[in-house]
Amino acid sequence: MNIKKTIFEGEGVTLDFKKTITSCEKIARTMVSFANNKGGRLLIGVADDGSIKGVKSEDEERYMITRAAQMFSKPALEPKFEEIYVDDKLVLVVEIPESDTKPHYALAEDGKWWVYVRVKDKSVLASKIVVDVLRHSADNKGVLIEYSTKEKALLQYLDEKRRINVQEYCKLLKLSRRSAQRILVNMVLSGVLRIHTTEKEEYYTAA
Repeated sequence: MNIKKTIFEGEGVTLDFKKTITSCEKIARTMVSFANNKGGRLLIGVADDGSIKGVKSEDEERYMITRAAQMFSKPALEPKFEEIYVDDKLVLVVEIPESDTKPHYALAEDGKWWVYVRVKDKSVLASKIVVDVLRHSADNKGVLIEYSTKEKALLQYLDEKRRINVQEYCKLLKLSRRSAQRILVNMVLSGVLRIHTTEKEEYYTAA
C-alpha cells in the first residue's frame, strides 16, 4: 500500500488515524464499527492531522489492539498487522475485515456492551433498527414483505416527502415504536428502503 497516499486521503469510513493506543474501550469501538461496516484500517503512529509520528513501542500497541479485539469486542475480532516504515518511522497498520457474524459489540467504560457503526470518520452508537438489520442481514435469510396499508402508507409518504424517521412514521399511522421499528427493519432488509445514519439523526428513503 502507498501509505503517504492513503494518509493524504484522510480519515473516513474505512480509515482511522491513531497517534498511540491509550484505551482498549476506545479502540474496540473503532474496530467494531469497521467490522459492522465494510471493514477498515487503523494507522497507528499517525496523528489526526495526518503527520507521521511513528510507533514508540510496537509490542505495546499490538498488545493493546489484540486485547481490545479479544476481550473488549464480542464476538471477538481477528485484526491483521502490517509494519510499514516511512522516513525511518514505524507505522503499524491494523486491518479489520468486514465481518460475516454481525453485529459486533464493544465493551464500554460503564461495563455495558454496545454496537457501533462507522459514519464518515466517526464510530457512532447504532440504533435498535440498525442492530436488527445487521443481525438479520448476517443470517442471509430472505424477508417476505406483505404490503399492508402500513407499508403502502409509508411508501406513499416517501413519494411526497422523500424521507421519514421513526417518530414521523409512528405519528403518521399511530403505531407503537416497536411496531414501526419491525416494519422498517423488514423493508430495509428487503431492499425497499434505505437507512441513513448520521451523527445527529437516522432517517429512511425509498431505495
